[in-house]
Amino acid sequence: MRILLLNEYFPPDTSATAKMAAAVVDALAERHEVVVLCGRPSYDPSERHPFYFSRREKRGKIIVVRVGSTTFPRRRMLHRLLNYLSYVLLAVPRALTLRADVVLAMTDPPFEGIVGAFIAWLKRCPFVYNIRDLYPEMAIAGEIVQPARWVRMWETLHRWALARAARVVVLGDDTRERIIAKGIDPGRVFVVRDGAQLPRAIPNRDHPVTREVRSGYPFVVLHAGNLGFYGAWETVVTAARTLNGDRVGFVFVGDGAMRSQIESSANGCKAIRFLPFRPPDQVPYVLAAGDLHLVTIRRGLEGVVVPSKLYPILAAGRPVLALVPEESDVARVIRRSGCGVVVNPDDPVSVAAVVQELARDPERVARMSRRAVEIAAEFSMPKELQRFVEIMEDAV
Repeated sequence: MRILLLNEYFPPDTSATAKMAAAVVDALAERHEVVVLCGRPSYDPSERHPFYFSRREKRGKIIVVRVGSTTFPRRRMLHRLLNYLSYVLLAVPRALTLRADVVLAMTDPPFEGIVGAFIAWLKRCPFVYNIRDLYPEMAIAGEIVQPARWVRMWETLHRWALARAARVVVLGDDTRERIIAKGIDPGRVFVVRDGAQLPRAIPNRDHPVTREVRSGYPFVVLHAGNLGFYGAWETVVTAARTLNGDRVGFVFVGDGAMRSQIESSANGCKAIRFLPFRPPDQVPYVLAAGDLHLVTIRRGLEGVVVPSKLYPILAAGRPVLALVPEESDVARVIRRSGCGVVVNPDDPVSVAAVVQELARDPERVARMSRRAVEIAAEFSMPKELQRFVEIMEDAV
C-alpha cells in the first residue's frame, strides 16, 4: 500500500518527532511505499534549505516531499506559530495531489491530527493518528494558551479527528485511558512505545565523556534530554539543595524551554551542574555516567506527556528515579519491573531521602540496574516498530 505521512519535522530536523518519523517510515518502507510530506528544515537542523514552494527528494525507498514553510527560530511563540501555519497552508493542497491508500499523521504541528483527518476525509481513505503529545491539554498545562472559546473549538475538532481515525496509536497506557475517556472505541486505540535500540555492550565509566559528565560527584543523579515545562523542576532543585554538600550531584545534560528558569532557581547550589547536549556518538557515554537517571512529569500531565527517554535509560542498564504521578505509564513500568524508584513529584523531602538512601546502598542500585537491562528487551525499538507496521496494515 502507499502511505502518506504528515509531520512538519523530518531529518535533517533534529526534533524527537523527526527522528521517530524517520524510524517509522524506514520500518514501513520495508513492505510498503511511503511518502513523507514535511516542511523546510527548521528545528535545529543539520542543514538548511533556501526557499522553495515544493521540493521532492528520494531517500532510499522513501519519497520526501517538502513544502516551503517558514523557518523562523522557535524561541518566540509567534515565529513558531507562523512556521506551523505556513506548513499547513502549503501542505494541505500538496497532499491532495499525492496518491495514498492511508494517511498517517503525527503531532507536529500540535493540530496535525485534525489536518490529517481532514485530508483523509477529502481523499476518502483511512486515517491513522499517532499521538506523540496530547493537545490541547499540553498547551493549556504549559500555559502556552489560556482556556478560551477557541481552545474549546480546538478540542471539538480534535475529538472529530479521533472519531474519524481507523487507528489511534499512543505512547503509553495512561494516554490510551485519556483517549478512551473522550468516547473513542477502545478497540481502535493501541499502545506502541518508542522503545530503544539495545546496545551490544554497556560502556564503562573510564571514558573521558563519562568522567566529564560525572563532574567529580561520587553519586550522580543524571537528567539527559529536554528541559521542558512538564517536569517537576522545583521539586528537583529543592531536593538538591537539601543534599548540598552530601557527595550527591544532580547533573543536567541538555537544553530546553525551562533551562534558564531552572538555572536561576538553582543559583548557588553546589549539588547541581548544567552541561550542553552531546553529539549522538557520545550519548552512550553520557548515559553511562548516571548512578540514577531522572525522569519527571508534573502532576496532572500523566497521559498528556509520555517521556520516551525512559527506554534508552533502561537499554543503558541504568536505574530510574521517577518523579511522576502513580497513574503515569512510567510509574507502572517501574513498579512492575523493579528497575527504579517512584517518588511523589510534589515532595522534595522524600526525593532527597530516597536519593540519599540509594547513594549509601550500591547493592540496591546494582539490582535495579540488572532489572533495567532485563526489562529493556521488552521495549526494543525493532519490536515496537514491527507492531506499528502491523497496526497500519490492519487499518487498511
